[in-house]
Amino acid sequence: VTLPQIYGDERDAIIAKWNQLQAAWGTGKGIYNPRGSVEFTPDNPYCRFKAVGYNRLPKTKNEDGLVSLFIKKPEAEVRANQQQIVDTLFVIFGSKPQLSVCVEGIKKLPDNLTEFVIYILERPASGPARRIPSNETTNFLNGQLIQLKSKLVVENIVPKMGFTEQALKEYLDTPQEGIHPFLWEQAKLDNPDPDSLVPVPMIGFKALHQRLKHQEQQTQAHQQRLDLIAEDLESLQQKQVNMLAKLEEYKRKHIQLSHRLLQVVVKQEISRKMGYSIQAEEEQLRVQLEKIQLELNHPTQFKGRLNELMSQIRMQNHLAGTRADFSYQMDPSLQQEIKHLLKQQQEGLKHLVNIIKEDAQDIQLMEQNLEASPFSQR
Repeated sequence: VTLPQIYGDERDAIIAKWNQLQAAWGTGKGIYNPRGSVEFTPDNPYCRFKAVGYNRLPKTKNEDGLVSLFIKKPEAEVRANQQQIVDTLFVIFGSKPQLSVCVEGIKKLPDNLTEFVIYILERPASGPARRIPSNETTNFLNGQLIQLKSKLVVENIVPKMGFTEQALKEYLDTPQEGIHPFLWEQAKLDNPDPDSLVPVPMIGFKALHQRLKHQEQQTQAHQQRLDLIAEDLESLQQKQVNMLAKLEEYKRKHIQLSHRLLQVVVKQEISRKMGYSIQAEEEQLRVQLEKIQLELNHPTQFKGRLNELMSQIRMQNHLAGTRADFSYQMDPSLQQEIKHLLKQQQEGLKHLVNIIKEDAQDIQLMEQNLEASPFSQR
């Protein structure tokens, strides 16, 4: 085809270049004499449209018994007729009562194909049940391929199992058809994960397009799984919100019960001490409480300072209501600093008021308990 002998002039050189061009793109017919020609395919070694990709190594074994049937029907139809397919396969296997056809999975594929994964479970009269190996099931079904095509529209049967070490070594050591040995060796060196991936040739646009459709199909499956996960996360987040609300409610109930328990403990302690004289620890506690009360009521302490602050606030409010309107200009950084200081003072006052209220309640409760004590009345 590189030196055709047809016309015996310069036209033969043009035909030679045309043959080379057809061989490079992997299609067409190369004519080398008036009675002979060669059909070019993408597998020829001169085809330029080829590359090497990587597929994940199967993890299943021959003992798992998994076999893939590629059915030329949509996934929805296969799922709807799953039981009928299983019954048909059972009849093909001879309707033996010790055999069961089990479905491992159904997967949607491009080009209106569906992968139907099965395994055959054998239950002998004596001994445990076992799965028939994948290669045995595949060999039997290949012998029944005409019947499978007519009844189930099965296009191909493939054992779903991984390589043995010897088979993998032979596969890697032998360059695939149409792939130059240098390209194959470079593909093995560039393998990102030799333990999980294996180089696979892609020859011609058809193989590349088929791989692209499989990747798109797998991407859609991943997106569907992500959507399901997102729905589950949303449901879990809603349950978390409800749980937090219940947790806050239970916290409030716990605080209420703690207060009630404290009141019961106080009353029980009062009843237990009734008729006894005041002990040294109780007298010491009473002295400390009276001291705290005096400090709180002292004019120069917290109560006096609070009264002074309240008076200043009332005075400022009064002056602000009587003075005329003036416009002031202040540096923004100074405003932020003043706001920050006022906020700190406000938080300190709130904290101080809360402490005073709590101490006042505690003192009032202790005074009531002391007044109710018979020894105190005497």
